[in-house]
Parts: sequence; structure tokens; C-alpha cells
Amino acid sequence: MKGAPVSGTRNLRINGEAKPVEVPADMPLLWVLRDVLGMTGTKFGCGVAQCGACTVHVDGQPTRSCVLPVSAVEGKAVTTIEAASRSDAGARVQRAWLDLEVVQCGYCQSGQIMSAMALLRDKPDPSDADIDAAMSGNICRCGTYVRIREAIKLAAGAPKGRP
Repeated sequence: MKGAPVSGTRNLRINGEAKPVEVPADMPLLWVLRDVLGMTGTKFGCGVAQCGACTVHVDGQPTRSCVLPVSAVEGKAVTTIEAASRSDAGARVQRAWLDLEVVQCGYCQSGQIMSAMALLRDKPDPSDADIDAAMSGNICRCGTYVRIREAIKLAAGAPKGRP
């Protein structure tokens, strides 16, 4: 069929592990994670990189996986919510999320946590403006923004090395 994407082996590095997958180069990373690798923690929200539910880290940067072709991450480190607790910031964020009962429906929370982790890694003591800027691309239909902000502040104040 003319114009059909060519499948091939893509050598990915997901959560520190080599993951060769046989998929078309233009397949969005989100679908590789969910449908091919069975990693369902990263969510589909809007499909146009506007809501943040699909946020993962690519070489440490929060990235929307729903529009990112898998070929763009070959040779790069991809971190998903499944490995969030392996980092100090991720463990502190997840603990704060639980302590403050941030989650309501929970659908957006993996993307929220991934964005919060990157924020705290880059700015260990973020201001409200820093939090607003870092989290602005993550939508929560339940409106848990106040609890999210408080959880980020709690995680920022947690002793390093202890969630």
C-alpha cells in the first residue's frame, strides 16, 4: 500500500530498560507504551498535546507522548509514571499526593505527577509562579489544582532522600 508507514524495530530505553518494539516510525509513543508494552499508567486525554495526561519524561524533560512519534525517542531515555518513585523527587511527589489526598478521579494524575517531578528536580524550592508555569499545561477536570499546588509545596519541603 502506497504511503503506509513502514514498520521496523525501534530500540527504546524505557525506565532504564532496553525495549525493542516492532512498530511504524510515526506511531505515537503513547500507543507504544500502552498498546505494545502494556504500560497503562500514561493516559490518553486529548490526543493533541493540550491536556497533559500523557506526560512522560524524555531525557528528563516533560513531554506529551500522544503526539510524539516513537522514532523521535530512539536513543533517548524515556521515563514513565511506572518508574516515578525511583527518583528522589518522584518519591516525594507521590508521597505528598497521598498525604494530601490530591486524587479525585485520578485520570490526569500521572501526567500531573510527571510535570511536578520535573519542576522539583529543576527548582527544589518553587514559588507559586514557578508551580503555575510548570503545571499550566496539565488539565484536571475535577479541579484539584489547590491540592496539587499544596502537594508540590509539601514535596518541596520534604527532607531529601526521604519521601
